[in-house]
Amino acid sequence: MQLPETEPVASMTEQECWDRLSGVALGRLATSIDSRPDIFPVNFVVQRRTILIRTAEGAKLVGVSINPWVAFEADDHDVMRGWSIVVHGHATVLDSVADIALAEKAQVLPWTATSKTRFIRIDATRISGRHFAFGAEPDSTLDLG
Repeated sequence: MQLPETEPVASMTEQECWDRLSGVALGRLATSIDSRPDIFPVNFVVQRRTILIRTAEGAKLVGVSINPWVAFEADDHDVMRGWSIVVHGHATVLDSVADIALAEKAQVLPWTATSKTRFIRIDATRISGRHFAFGAEPDSTLDLG
């Protein structure tokens, strides 16, 4: 999407958000336990308008098991423009054979040579995104007199 020259920031439609998310593989999962937030870089795919994360046992699984309400963010940029998308939703640790089989079809491939046999699926309750055109701050003068 081309941004008008006069608009350095523009909101995305829900469809644009899902389309952009489908084109990247690295995001950040934010969890909170006992009012203590944490954030994790994760590799992911979009599957049927959900976020699917493959992970190992550990803090992410514990976090979403205790408090399934999460935030997820992904972005991308080049030298001229960028975008950022935030998803709020409900996370589920997949445990049924059918859910795991569907998740494996998405081919969320681990980036590191570690065993990652668990899946987390985020069902979005809200998604929002913005495009950014990079450039200098507009010239402004403050009248201090």
